[in-house]
Amino acid sequence: MANPPKLSAEFVVSSPNVASCPDEKQAEYAFIGRSNVGKSSLINMLTSTKGLAKISQTPGKTRLINHFIVNEEWFLVDLPGYGYAKISQTERKKWKEMINSYLLKRKNLVCTFILVDSRHEPQKPDTEFMGWMSMKQLPFVIVFTKTDKLSKRQLEDSIGNYIKKMLESWEDMPQFFISSAKSSLGRDDILSFIRENNKHYATYLKSLA
Repeated sequence: MANPPKLSAEFVVSSPNVASCPDEKQAEYAFIGRSNVGKSSLINMLTSTKGLAKISQTPGKTRLINHFIVNEEWFLVDLPGYGYAKISQTERKKWKEMINSYLLKRKNLVCTFILVDSRHEPQKPDTEFMGWMSMKQLPFVIVFTKTDKLSKRQLEDSIGNYIKKMLESWEDMPQFFISSAKSSLGRDDILSFIRENNKHYATYLKSLA
């Protein structure tokens, strides 16, 4: 597979709610996961733009809906993480309401990438969130992160065990990608997935015209 062309990526705006987000003109892809799952590193790797998304050792750093425009044609959206973060229950509830509202109301949201740490078996916050997405019929895929921290055999075993656990309660394993921000593993596949969906979205918009 040929390498995807170099991307241009720029920060657009941080929004406290879905009403403040940019106009719904371009296809949009959201990235979310438990705190400290490697979301900012993955975003920087995908766009080949160091420092585009701010990396922090402190979980819960992302607190707003962050829009980035890629190649002037689609939005990459960095959402606050769920799970552990040093914030109050009140603040955590506000985050959840903000995220759920965005996911349910954003008309140009094509797909959500749910990031999970490849080193762990399915975690309750992840599976509950996936279950909610499925119940609301919101498209999503899984991205396994931090795969460079495992040997090839360990990674195969970990992914295999994850699939086995998921199939205990899911009829089918959701589509997934394997990634590493360090080695850029998964970059081509994820960007190809986005490009294909951009084509479908463009066709959909034409059908509405």
